Amino acid sequence: MAPLDKDDNVTNDKTSKHGENIDRILQQDRKQALWHALGLCKGEDEIRAFLTDLCTPQELQALSERWAIARLLDEGGMSYRDISSSTGASTTTVGRVARFLQQEPHLGYRRILDRLPGKSKRSVTNDKGNNK
Repeated sequence: MAPLDKDDNVTNDKTSKHGENIDRILQQDRKQALWHALGLCKGEDEIRAFLTDLCTPQELQALSERWAIARLLDEGGMSYRDISSSTGASTTTVGRVARFLQQEPHLGYRRILDRLPGKSKRSVTNDKGNNK
C-alpha cells in the first residue's frame, strides 16, 4: 500500500484526521451517534445547517410534514383525511404519527409539543402512567 499524503483524511494506522479510530467510528451505534450529534447543536441555526447537510430535500420534507401532522393532531378538530388533504401526506402517515403521539412510550412528539409557546404545561407520562 502506498503511503498516504499528509492531506489525506486518514493515516496508515486507521485514524481520522481528528485522531479518532476509524474502526470504532464504524462499529459504534450509528443512531446513538446521531442523537449525540443533534444534542451538540446550539440553537435553530446550527440544527438547520446540520440537518440540511445531513438530509436530502425529500427527507427534510418528510420530517417537516410529520411535524406538521403532529401539531395538527395535537390541536384536534381535524379528521385524518382532512390532515392528509392539507399536508399532502398519506392517511397511513397521519395514522402512524397519531400512533406515536398517543401510544408509543418514546414521548418524543409529546415532549416537544408541550414545550411550544402557548401550550399549557401538561405532565408527560410514560406507558405505565409514571411521570417522565
